[in-house]
Amino acid sequence: MLYKEKCVGCGRCKNVDRNDTDFICYHDAREICGEEYSVDEIFEKIICDKRFYETSGGGVTFSGGECMLQSDFLCDILKKCKESGVHTAIDTAGHISWKVFEKILCYTDLFLYDIKAFNNDIHRKYTGVSNELILENLQKLFERGANVCIRIPVISGVNDTVEEMQKIKNFLAPYKPSKIELLPYHGMGEHKYEALGMKNIKFNAPNQNIMTKLNKSNKNQIFYKKN
Repeated sequence: MLYKEKCVGCGRCKNVDRNDTDFICYHDAREICGEEYSVDEIFEKIICDKRFYETSGGGVTFSGGECMLQSDFLCDILKKCKESGVHTAIDTAGHISWKVFEKILCYTDLFLYDIKAFNNDIHRKYTGVSNELILENLQKLFERGANVCIRIPVISGVNDTVEEMQKIKNFLAPYKPSKIELLPYHGMGEHKYEALGMKNIKFNAPNQNIMTKLNKSNKNQIFYKKN
């Protein structure tokens, strides 16, 4: 990625291979944001920490972006992890064909599943897509007996109302997810918009009183699946 406001136009990077990860920009205007790996190369990095996973009760989480958009690659690496006894988790927004879920379901121990808004108008306004497919896939995961942790990013003025959370809880109540996490909004990804030349819409984190109220309501009214 290129940060234009940091670039001084020295021209050093013009003659450098764009895949050269050893190149250093002295003004921090150029950042390597991705590398290509094979399934075996990634698995080698994962399996190095197997002893740590075993002693900590942890494992490996695949996220993104949306990791399920690379479903064939993801399925292959999940298989290797399961064959080696490594706990696997998928962090997903759920807006993807159910066929992809079917492909990886038996190799995935835990789904970290985002619900950004239950109100479809709000969801479409802020994400650009309907939440119908997301909720439909979530229902199917529960029906298949998947282990699902619900994650709700809480954004001030968007979805930080008791009414919105109540709708989500009413939807989830019949299924008993393993856990529900309310995650206050943070702006840690703002620099990515800047680097990509995209307009960054500013949001605010909910205040602590709101989070306390929502968390209290959440604990009082959701029935969790027993492990």
